[in-house]
Amino acid sequence: MVQNSLKKRVINVSRLGHIAIRVKDVDRAKSFYLNLGMKLVWDDADWCYLEAGSGQDGLALLGPGYKAAGPHFAFHFTNRDDVVLMHNQLKEDGVSVGALHDHRDGTASFYLKDPEGNWLEMLYHPPEGIQSNQ
Repeated sequence: MVQNSLKKRVINVSRLGHIAIRVKDVDRAKSFYLNLGMKLVWDDADWCYLEAGSGQDGLALLGPGYKAAGPHFAFHFTNRDDVVLMHNQLKEDGVSVGALHDHRDGTASFYLKDPEGNWLEMLYHPPEGIQSNQ
């Protein structure tokens, strides 16, 4: 008798990639963080995304009217398939997860809450970096 030697592939988080915070004035907050030496990667009407250092660490500034997401932190993956597998793995484990979305900046992600009610995001971050609209 031949046994199936295939095991369920378990994906583990490996990098905390960005945090997103709510701000009252995006332009004022953006100016502050740019003056600290961060680089503006994505700039939109009511939110922006900045990176520090080598581009591995990010900060999203969410304006008062931004409704697509609220304050959260994100784990980054450089392989999109790993995000899909993480999505499926969490669902199989009975965790309530949002839909997986492809974003216009070349990323893909889904959101969920931890057991304490904190929002987090599982995000595919392309190895070549996030596309910029700057």
